[in-house]
Amino acid sequence: MDRIEALLARSVASDDPRLSEVATHLINAGGKRIRPTLAMASAIAGGCELNESILLAGVAVELVHLASLYHDDVMDEATTRRNVTSVNAKWGNLIAIVAGDFLLARAAGIAARLSQSIAELLADTLARLCEGQILEVNSAFETNRTQQEYFSAISGKTASLMATSCKIGALAAGLEDDVAKKLDRVGYLFGMVYQIRDDVLDIIGSDDQLGKAPGQDLLEGIYTLPTIIALENAGESSKLRRLLDSNRQGAFGLGELSLARREILISGALEQSVEIARTYCDEAAEIGLSLNNPVSRYLGDLSPNLLDGIDALISAKLTAELAS
Repeated sequence: MDRIEALLARSVASDDPRLSEVATHLINAGGKRIRPTLAMASAIAGGCELNESILLAGVAVELVHLASLYHDDVMDEATTRRNVTSVNAKWGNLIAIVAGDFLLARAAGIAARLSQSIAELLADTLARLCEGQILEVNSAFETNRTQQEYFSAISGKTASLMATSCKIGALAAGLEDDVAKKLDRVGYLFGMVYQIRDDVLDIIGSDDQLGKAPGQDLLEGIYTLPTIIALENAGESSKLRRLLDSNRQGAFGLGELSLARREILISGALEQSVEIARTYCDEAAEIGLSLNNPVSRYLGDLSPNLLDGIDALISAKLTAELAS
């Protein structure tokens, strides 16, 4: 991973010191580097040794991810990211947007130098990210948002880049098409589980777990799977629906947020969301086994591993809430 960090820093270097500082802000803040890991693991799963092309492929998808964070924080008016001041809060929205565009430009340059197929894949993925984000924005404050609308949005805004992380590693390694397609699917499934888990934690998580204050999606009118299921379970005249209707009218503060999170917690929607995530886990594990090597099994097990401990966390939070 040290080589990835070095390549990330090198890839965003600029003759302008200020742009270099802004572009490296979140790189220096750390991160799990999930997407480069998926790219490298996919190449290894196909029997290839890591080389510069595979590492650069991982860097390209990480730069796209980082750019999306810069832009997301502008849209969300976020003040922190990865436990540091967000770029928009530190330098302003204009600098954050331009720096995000700069990261995308560097990612595109890397992809173009690797191969035409990788450049096309990255371009298609960028379009899907935008489409997913627009779907989410279009459903803001919509209490009748459906599960299918939610899945369509997260398929684009989250799962598509995870899928591409696996496929780009396979392409950079020159793996056969059928193997690349399976790895692409594993990445997609991982992305779906990752987002559902993140949305569950937004209801019950802490600042430390999330790197930001919980409940932000609710405050912004983004009603994710747990909220959608809770609304479905409760019916048209529920307390939760009345609370969220007040959000549409601009009368939704921290007190209402706390009450809404409680209603979702006691509704059983979190447990149902996790069960839906597990259906994606089962398919990912099956594909990992079908590729029949330790690294592919590792990739297949990533999705189930995301859910480790989440049942206990929900149970503990529910017990504490009911006892209060």
